[in-house]
Amino acid sequence: MGADQFLAMNGGDGYQSYAKNSAFQRGATEVAKEIIEEEISNKLDIEELSSTSPNIIRIADFGCSTGPNTFHAMQIIVETMKKKIETQLSVSHQMPEFQVFFNDRTSNDFNTLFATLPQNKQYYAAGVPGSFYVRHFPKASLHFAYSSCSLHWLSEVPKEVVDPSSPAWNKGKILYYGDKNEVFNAYAAQFAKDLDSFLKARAEELVFGGLMALLVGSEPNHTKYASYTTFPSLELLGSCLIDLAKEGLFDMAKVDSFNLPTYFPSPNELKALIERNQDFSIERMEILNHPPKRFTTPDSKSFALFIRAFIEGLLQIHFGIEIMDELFRRYEEKVEETKLLSNPNENSMTTFVLLKCKRMT
Repeated sequence: MGADQFLAMNGGDGYQSYAKNSAFQRGATEVAKEIIEEEISNKLDIEELSSTSPNIIRIADFGCSTGPNTFHAMQIIVETMKKKIETQLSVSHQMPEFQVFFNDRTSNDFNTLFATLPQNKQYYAAGVPGSFYVRHFPKASLHFAYSSCSLHWLSEVPKEVVDPSSPAWNKGKILYYGDKNEVFNAYAAQFAKDLDSFLKARAEELVFGGLMALLVGSEPNHTKYASYTTFPSLELLGSCLIDLAKEGLFDMAKVDSFNLPTYFPSPNELKALIERNQDFSIERMEILNHPPKRFTTPDSKSFALFIRAFIEGLLQIHFGIEIMDELFRRYEEKVEETKLLSNPNENSMTTFVLLKCKRMT
C-alpha cells in the first residue's frame, strides 16, 4: 500500500487533531516569516511574472494538512507579494488576483481545511488532492510554491527494511536509527529518489523565474553510520509497541514489519541533492533558529498529543484502532519517566531553502 493511501494528519479540530497539536510546525513558519518576506521582496521579479500571466498570481502549498498553519503561511506570502507589486509596478497597473491551491494526500481532511478558511482571505482557494511527488498543475502555471514540514515524509517505506531476507531488514525498530548501515542507506536512497521526483514535478509547474520556499525537517550533518539516535521520541514509541507485543496484544512480527516512511536529511545532504537537479538555483539556504519541541510541547501530555496527531493514522492501519488509546497512554508515561523533554539529544532542526526555477518550459 502506497503512503498516499493512508498517510494523513489527524483530521477535525478536536483535542487529538493536528489542527490543535501543531504549534511546533507553526513555529517553523513563524521563524521563517522574515526570511520569506525578505526573499520575495528581493528575488521575485513581478514584471517578468506579470508578463506570463498578467491578471493572476498562482501559489501552491504542497503538504498543507488541515490548517491553520497553511493559512498563516499563505497570508504571509500573499501580503508580501502585494507589497512587492505595489512598489514595483506603476500606479496605473491593476493589482492581479491571487489563487491559492492547497495540496495534500487524498486522505487529508479537506473538509476541515475548507470549513476553517479565513473569512478575510485575499485569494481564491482550491484543493488539489494527491501526492506531491507527482505533477498536479499545467506547465508553467505556478508563480510560487511552498512546502513546510512535509518533505521528510517518503512516498513509501523502503522495501528492503521490511524484507526478512534483506541485509537491511529493520527488525524491532520503526526508523533508521541503529547500527545497521544498510537500513540507513535504504532510507537515504528513498529520500533522494523522492526529492528528485518532487523537484522535477515543481520544475514543470513553475514559471521561469518562479520561486519555491521549502522548510525541511532535518538532522545534524551525519555520516553513513546511524548508531546514534537523533529522535529518541520515536525510539520511545517503538519501545511502547514492543511492550504491547510482549503482552500479547499483537504478534511481534507486527512490530518487525512496521517502519515509518520518514527521513530527515542533513543540510549538506539536502543541498547536494538539490544541486544534482539542474532545474533550480539555490537562492538562500540556512538552518532556522527554530525552538526545540520542548518549548511548544512543554509537558508529557501535550508532547504525546503532538506525536499522536501526525502518526496515529499510520499506526491504526498497521496495528488497529483498538490499541491507540493504550499505546499513547503508555507513551505519555514513558515521556514523563524518561524526562524526554529535557533530553538534549532530541536535536532535530528545520532547514530553510529558497529555490528559483531556471527551467524554460
